Amino acid sequence: MHKAEAPAETLIIEDDEPPSGRLALDTLYPAPPAGQPSIQLTRPVFILPARKNTSSRHPKLSPETKAFQKQFFPGSTARDWHDWQWQVRHRIHTYERLHQILPLGPDEFLAEHAVQLPLSITPYYASLIPKDVPDHPLRRCVVPTAGEWIKLPCESDDPLGEDHQSPVPGLVHRYPDRVLFLLTDFCSTYCRYCTRSRVVGHGGIRASRARWEKAIAYIAANPSVRDVLLSGGDPLTLSDDRLEWVLSKLRQIPHVEIIRIGTKVPAVLPQRITPKLVKMLKKYHPLWLSLHFTHPDECTPETASACALLADAGIPLGSQTVLLKKINDTVPVMTQLMHELMKMRVRPYYLYQCDPITGSGHFRTAIAKGLEIIKGMRGFTTGYAVPTYVVDAPGGGGKIPLMPEYVSGRAGDDLVLTNYENRPFTYPDPDLETHPAVSATEAGSMAASWENRQ
Repeated sequence: MHKAEAPAETLIIEDDEPPSGRLALDTLYPAPPAGQPSIQLTRPVFILPARKNTSSRHPKLSPETKAFQKQFFPGSTARDWHDWQWQVRHRIHTYERLHQILPLGPDEFLAEHAVQLPLSITPYYASLIPKDVPDHPLRRCVVPTAGEWIKLPCESDDPLGEDHQSPVPGLVHRYPDRVLFLLTDFCSTYCRYCTRSRVVGHGGIRASRARWEKAIAYIAANPSVRDVLLSGGDPLTLSDDRLEWVLSKLRQIPHVEIIRIGTKVPAVLPQRITPKLVKMLKKYHPLWLSLHFTHPDECTPETASACALLADAGIPLGSQTVLLKKINDTVPVMTQLMHELMKMRVRPYYLYQCDPITGSGHFRTAIAKGLEIIKGMRGFTTGYAVPTYVVDAPGGGGKIPLMPEYVSGRAGDDLVLTNYENRPFTYPDPDLETHPAVSATEAGSMAASWENRQ
């Protein structure tokens, strides 16, 4: 093992391991004994095609991936590569190791001792980054630079005011009917523009049952909470048993209607989406997944396979994308990303203005850029592919949607609108309270006439 690789124990073995509450479905519906006829049904049924062997569900490694694996992880096998725990154990988390894989530039070298957010990149995600393209979008998302040193007056470590809206450790209660439940502070790959860079990767939000129980007790004691969003860190870096323990406890609370999981795993660690995980998740419907995608290059065959497993299990998938300067801040790039997501059955949901966290100035665009992108997509692609552009208001104000201006004014009783081609149209919009289209007398006469015809 390379000296820069993390030991397995720090990630795979977790404290306060809860028992699994899973039921084995094959014990509830056992197959008939050998030689005994199967149950005969009295009416026709649809027979689903046989499932493929799970060992062949992974896309074949591309020649580029094979070459990357052979060069930087010699001795590892294709089976290793498809093992999510192997990916986590061998993540790139030192600058020495990173420099071996992606030769670092001066501003990247300078970041080593001065950035708040730790370095971590899975081998899979690193294999997507060409080493000879210093400004490649995926590289800029995960490789620290000296730009993270610079703190602008408008920036803060907790711009959304989450710490002030946290009634118990690791739980944020901002909106009346929903809470944000931070299960862990660990991610397999850290995005350099992370809103919670003050927290993640520092061990402050441990995945401990004692802390979880306090958060669950708070949710149970507040009947107004009907929606729980599990986030972190990344909840899907927990073991199946750990995650199921939380899901099962939440499902025992009568007023919790919806559970959502926020994750970037399909983009940075698609190997984590296993049939075993998906089989467990689907037991806790209604369950939704909010997936984080940044650039079309993240939409690989491996990611498509992971999303297919989730979608086939009836889990609705939505995407959340952060608008980032020189990464995805053009109409063609953003449109391509949304098209790729749609093909993977992921519904574009939010386009976030980058939060003003400390050291994020080199990532943020002007609000006008986001409005320009939405206007450049609306009408030119299917409405399902156009996300809602939002600003998460600093200080805990919540998400505020932003839209280009399509209402040009009024012309008498008409509303003047501008379509996606900048052509004007009018829509009849009289004030029906003061100028009813049909008077009460006329309405009575029409009703009487209708009754007579009956």
